[in-house]
Amino acid sequence: MTVARRPAAALRGSSWLPWMFLAPALLFAAMFKFFPMLEGIRMSLYKVQPFLGDEWVGLENYATVLADQRFRDALGHTVVLGVGQTVGALVVGFGLALLLEGQARSLWILRTAVFLPVVTAIAVIGEVWRILYFPTDTGFVNEILGAIGLGPFGYLSDPDSALASVMAVGIWTGAPYDMVIILAGLAGIDRTLYEAAAVDGVNRRQRLLHIVLPGLRPALTVVLTLAAIRGLRIFTEVYVLTGGGPAGSTEVWMTRVYSLGFERNNLGVASAASMLLLLVTVMLTVAVRLITRSREAR
Repeated sequence: MTVARRPAAALRGSSWLPWMFLAPALLFAAMFKFFPMLEGIRMSLYKVQPFLGDEWVGLENYATVLADQRFRDALGHTVVLGVGQTVGALVVGFGLALLLEGQARSLWILRTAVFLPVVTAIAVIGEVWRILYFPTDTGFVNEILGAIGLGPFGYLSDPDSALASVMAVGIWTGAPYDMVIILAGLAGIDRTLYEAAAVDGVNRRQRLLHIVLPGLRPALTVVLTLAAIRGLRIFTEVYVLTGGGPAGSTEVWMTRVYSLGFERNNLGVASAASMLLLLVTVMLTVAVRLITRSREAR
C-alpha cells in the first residue's frame, strides 16, 4: 500500500507536471495569438511604411478611425447584423430545440442533419447561398417565390435588401449552434418539475414561462454572449456574399479593416480599428459576465 502511494504522491508534488502538458498549447497560443496581438497594438500607434521604416503617430490612427464616416456606417451595419442574427438565431434555435428534444433515434438523425451548417465552411455556405439568391426569375429562391406570385427580388444585388439577405444566411448558420446549447440546457431541467406541472394542470404556455425559460437562463446567457461576439466579428459571410457591396450597403467593421489593411496597405489605421473592435468585444464579455453574476447572486 505504501509502494502504491509513492508514485501518486510524487506526481502530486510535481508542480511542473501540469505546465509540461500545457506547454505545447501555450506555445502555439503565444505564437499565433498573443504575439500578433502585441504587434497589432504596436502597429496601431505607427504609420506603417514597409521598407521605409515605421513612423510614430501616437493615437492619430484611432482618431482617423473614429472620424471616418465609412467606419461609422460599417459600425451601424455591424450592430444591425449582430442584433438581427443574434435574436433570429436564438428564436429559430430555441424552436428547433423544442421540436427535436427527446431520446428517439430518429431525433438524433434529424439533429445531425440540422447541425450540418455549423460544421460546413462559411465560404462554402456563402457560395451556395449566392447561387440560391441568383437575382433573376430563374434563381432558386425567386423561382419558389414566383410560384406564389412574389418576386423576382434582387437580394444581394439590391442595396435595400442586401443586408437582410446576409442576415438570413447568418441566422441559418447560427441557429443550429444555438440549438445544441439550448438542448443541453433543456436536458438539465429537473423532469419532476414537468410531472408536478402536469399534475397541477399547467398548460404549455405556463410551463414554458415558469419552468423552461427559468431553467434555460444559464444556457441562454452563453448563447447570447457567443452570438454577440460572433456578430461583432462577422466577416466571412459578408466578404463571400457581397464583399461589402452593393454601394457599401453591407460593409461591416471587419470588411472595412480588411479593405484598409490588405487592399490599401494602410496597416496602421487597420490595426487601430482592430484594437477598437477587440476593446468593444472585451467590454461586452465583461458586462455580460457581471450581469450574469449579479443575477445569480440574487
